[in-house]
This record gives sequence, structure tokens and C-alpha cells, in this order.
Amino acid sequence: MRVLFLTHSFNSLTQRLYAELGERGHEVSIEFDIADTVAEEAVAQFQPDLIVAPFLKRAIPASIWSQHLCLIVHPGIVGDRGPSALDWAIQEGEESWGVTVLQAEAEMDAGPIWATTEFPLRRGKKASVYRNEVTEAACGAVLQAVLRISEFNAGRWAPWRIAEARSPVRGRLRPLMKQAERAIDWRQDDSASVLRKIDAGDGVPGVADLWFGVPCHVFDAWPEARLRGTPGEVIARRETALLRATRDGAVWVGHARRADGIKLPATLAFATEAAAVPEAPLEGWWAPDHATWQDIRYEEANDVGFLHFEFYNGAMGTRQCQRLQAAFEWAQTRPTRVIVLAGGKDFWSNGIHLNLIENAESAADESWANINAIDDLAEAILRCGSQLTVAALAGNTGAGGCFLARAADQVWVRAGVMLNPHYKNMGNLYGSEFWTYLLPPRVGADGARNIMQRRLPMTARQAVDSGFYDLCIEAEQGKSDRQLAAKRARRAADEAAKPLAEYRAEELTQMRRNFYGFDPSYHYARHHFVHKVPHAWTPRHLARHRDKPGERAA
Repeated sequence: MRVLFLTHSFNSLTQRLYAELGERGHEVSIEFDIADTVAEEAVAQFQPDLIVAPFLKRAIPASIWSQHLCLIVHPGIVGDRGPSALDWAIQEGEESWGVTVLQAEAEMDAGPIWATTEFPLRRGKKASVYRNEVTEAACGAVLQAVLRISEFNAGRWAPWRIAEARSPVRGRLRPLMKQAERAIDWRQDDSASVLRKIDAGDGVPGVADLWFGVPCHVFDAWPEARLRGTPGEVIARRETALLRATRDGAVWVGHARRADGIKLPATLAFATEAAAVPEAPLEGWWAPDHATWQDIRYEEANDVGFLHFEFYNGAMGTRQCQRLQAAFEWAQTRPTRVIVLAGGKDFWSNGIHLNLIENAESAADESWANINAIDDLAEAILRCGSQLTVAALAGNTGAGGCFLARAADQVWVRAGVMLNPHYKNMGNLYGSEFWTYLLPPRVGADGARNIMQRRLPMTARQAVDSGFYDLCIEAEQGKSDRQLAAKRARRAADEAAKPLAEYRAEELTQMRRNFYGFDPSYHYARHHFVHKVPHAWTPRHLARHRDKPGERAA
């Protein structure tokens, strides 16, 4: 079928559905929801068999849904209606939740139901639940709905309405959750309540709060099992996070956005105030034996070391890259045969930290420092001759993070992970992280050019099928010795043919032009990304319906 996506942005769920439908032979084109007239034009040009709305912030116009089958992906259980479905579910502690695919009609979220899927609702950040459980459920439900279209057209199946439900419906109409319903009383709320409130607003819109007497929005909360203080007081800091006492404990807050500012690590958002807060450092890299916030932690199982790095949204600033490199080099001193670079639960890495760069006095200088720091880390992984290295991607990965992972000997990627191994969408960035050394041998020159120029997401399955990523690594004792020997020989041969320093210098020459050159595209794109500027048009590589006859979008 010809399937048109009407969506607010090309977010993780939209990317996953785009890939899943494409793999099943459907022709998918995308139009960002900019204006009714633009959407109407896209429909006229593409003449779709089906319209899917994976992520919308407003209603599809009647001029479209009255003439075409339009399926809405709603992140709520049957009967749930309103724009804050997942927020309410998390904040109210629902034990299970779901996704409903329903047909667009005049009344929002009230049309005939085509498919629905439920899942256990874990305690976690809204953005994390959305990227994982909601995305998996949505994929299953949308694919089921698509399969039902032929049955519907043949008169053998029909969507059903709430009034026809055979069992009681839990869902109900609920309004947009306002900040008054999210408000935290640090003196009276317990830690579990605070965590639920911040989790429910994580990503967007955050929770409006007052820190050090300054209005802000807070994000990225983590539990603390041991440290205590006067309820309401900020009692400790650790790297980028601040710890605030509750009625029965304390909660770490990793990120904040001051009024008229951008989202930043909490200790940077309140740099002056945080300087007076006592530090609560952890000893070394070992994972603690209790719940606390730790962005880099190490643990071992038999002869395998696991290095976890939980960086918010996968962004890796200059200092984070430097600290992770130090942790990795320390891990090499351990008596292990394999080091697993485990990343975080939701993201492995998305490359350099655009918000920190945007906040810097000189964006160009901070970009240069950040790209060199991540290159240093990539080189340390590439040159590791003491252990086999495995990048284990449990979460989505993008841009430089995709090639940082490829610096490991083996890359294991979880099914369901979405990859964006390209740079050009960020103001035509050239990219570094030794991609010119790492990518062509895996996929060939044409394959590398295709990946970098198409600027489209890649599923885990596609990454493995193309040869870019591997599936897993065997760490049997005898075999690992042979693999290490082969690894050292291969690295020596590659170095003799063309040193890593040359690859790095060539890439950074291009990146310096991006950062300091006459073309400001990167700086404009970064600014728009950080400040969440709405899209003014749909990129041509996504809007296939806007190609001229015989033309492919570049």
C-alpha cells in the first residue's frame, strides 16, 4: 500500500513504524504537520491508500479524514482520551497501560478502534516508556490494523466502538495535565511521589518548580537510598546532578531548564548556587550496592567487565567523554578478557552534546573540544589490545554514537533499537569518530555513501544484514585468545597502511569548516534543534511524494 504519515516530527516511534512498514513492502512517505493546506497538498500528491498519524499534537482536518482512512496512534488504553495519556498513567501509578489505534473522526480519540495492545507499566521516565513499551505496542497494533484493511475492504471485519465493548472499559476522557497537577511539595511529598511526578513530565513539558528561589522546570529524576537531609533542601551534588531532600528521603535531579533558557545538566543550570552545595562523590567506577545516581558504573561477571554509561538522551559532552575514556582505560587494567560497553537503558550514545555547545560562550570552540574528546574515546577503544571489546546497544543510537560503537571489535544491537548513522541532518555536518576508517570496510564504498547521504533511520536487523553491525561475540577462553591475537595483527596492518591519525586529521579538517567556516548551517541547525523550533517544511528525503517524476530526494 501507499502509506502517508502525518506527524509532528520524525520521532523514534515514527522512525520505527516507517522502517517496519517499509520492510513489509509498503511505500511510505512523510509529511510534517505544519498546516492544513500543506497536509491536503501532500494527500493530493501522494494519493495514499492509508494515512497514519503516529505522533500528532492537533487534529487531522476533516477535509482529509472524511475522504481517506486515517488511523491515529494513541498512547493509551481503550477508552482513554486526551493529550496527556501517558502522563496521567505514570503519575497515578497505573499497573498496566496500552496503545490504541483508532480511526480519525470529528471527536478526538473517539473513533472506531482498529487495534489495541496492553503492557505492564514499569516505573520509569515517560520518554523511556514511550521509546520502549509504547513503541513496541504501537508497532504491533499498527501492523495488526494494516493487515485488517483487506479484511475490512472485503466486508469480513469491521472496527468497533467503545459502546460495543464486551468488557468494562477502564479508559476515560482526561484533560491536558497542567502544572498545578504536577506540582511538587518537597516538604510534604515522599520520594516515590516526587519520582512519579518528574517521570510523568520527563522530556516534555517537565515539572515547574522553584530551586534556590529560581523558577525552572526539572527533568531526569533518580532515587537515593541513603543520603538524607532537611525536606526541601538541596543537600548534595555529584557531577551533573543535584540531590534534594523529600519527606522520607531524597531524589537526584539531573537536568533543569530555567525560565527562557534551555535544558541543561542541573549543576550547570544552577552553576553559582551549586558551587555552595557539598559534593557526594563515589569512590571509583564500581557500581554501588544501593540505589543512587551514577552516570558511569562498572561491574564484572566472571571474566567480562561491563561499563555502563547513562547519559541523558545519549548526549556526551566534553567532560563526559573524558571521564568515560578514563573509566575505559581503568577497565583495561582489570583481569578480564572482554569489556562490554553497555551504554544506557534508553540510549547508547547520540554523539556530541548539542545543548552544552549551544550554552557555551563559543559554540565553535566547544564543538571542537567535544568532537576531539569523543575522538579520543573512539581511538582508545580502537587501540585497546588487552581485551576484546563489545558495544552492546540496548537503546537507540545516533550520529557519532553509531560510529563510536563501531570502534569496538563487535557490536551487538537489541532488536527494536533504531539507529541513525549519519550527520548531515545537523546542518550538513561531515562527521568524525573515525567513520571514514570504520564504515567502508564493513559496507563498501557505495554502501557507506548510501548510509551517509540518505539520512534515514536503520533498524537493528538492517544494520546487521548490511554488515555494519554484528550480532554477538563468543567469549570462550581459547577462542578469545585467538581473537585477541587476530585483533592486534589487524590493527597493526591497518596502522601500517594508513595511520588512525590520518583518518582523524582528514575528518577534523572537514569538521573545522563546519564549526568555523563561512557556512553557518550547523550552527543554525543546532540552535533550532536545541530550542525546539517547529519545522517549517518536511525534508525532501522523507517527503517522497514531493519528488519530481524520475527523481529521488538527495
